[in-house]
Amino acid sequence: MTAFIIRPVALSDVPAITAIYEHAVLHGTATYELAPPNEGEMRQRLEATVGQGYPYIVAEDRAGAVIGYAYANAFRARPAYRWSVEDSVYLAPAAKGQGVGTALLTRLVEIATESGFRQMVAVIGGSDHAPSIRLHERAGFRKIGIFEKSGFKFGRWIDTVLMQMALGEGGDSLPDEDAFPGTLYRR
Repeated sequence: MTAFIIRPVALSDVPAITAIYEHAVLHGTATYELAPPNEGEMRQRLEATVGQGYPYIVAEDRAGAVIGYAYANAFRARPAYRWSVEDSVYLAPAAKGQGVGTALLTRLVEIATESGFRQMVAVIGGSDHAPSIRLHERAGFRKIGIFEKSGFKFGRWIDTVLMQMALGEGGDSLPDEDAFPGTLYRR
C-alpha cells in the first residue's frame, strides 16, 4: 500500500501548492520564476488551468497533507498547438525519492491521453536536473533538444531541456478539428 493517494485538485489545496511552489522557486531551477507568487496568484493560475479543461492533480499523504502536485497546460497559445500540453510536476522536499513524482506524472499522462491530447512536452530547467530528466525518461519521454544557457538564475546560466512523449495515437491520426481535447477532462 502506498503512503499517498492521487486525486483531483481542490481550491482548498492552494496554500499547500503555494508553499511547494515557493520552495521550488527559491531553491531550484524547475521554474525560472525568481519571486514566488502569493496564494491569490496561485489560485488564479489553478482556476485558469482547470477552467480551460486541463488536468490538475495532487498527491496527498495518509494524514491528508498535499505533498506534491502536477498539471498539464497549453504548450503554446496558438490554436494549432491545442493538441499538445506541457506538464509540470512539483514535490514537497520531504516527498522526493518516494515515488510521488512518478505516480503524479503517470496519472497526469493517463488523464491527458483520456482527454484527447496528442503530445506532452516537458520543459526542464537545467540539463543537470537529473531527477526530473530521469522521471520523464522512465515515463516514456525522449529528449528532443536543449536550449543552451537560456535561463539565468542563482547567478548562473541554465540550459532548458525539452522532452516529448506522444499520447494515445500521437501524430498517427488526424484529430477532430471541431473538438478541444481538454473539454473531455472533468474532475
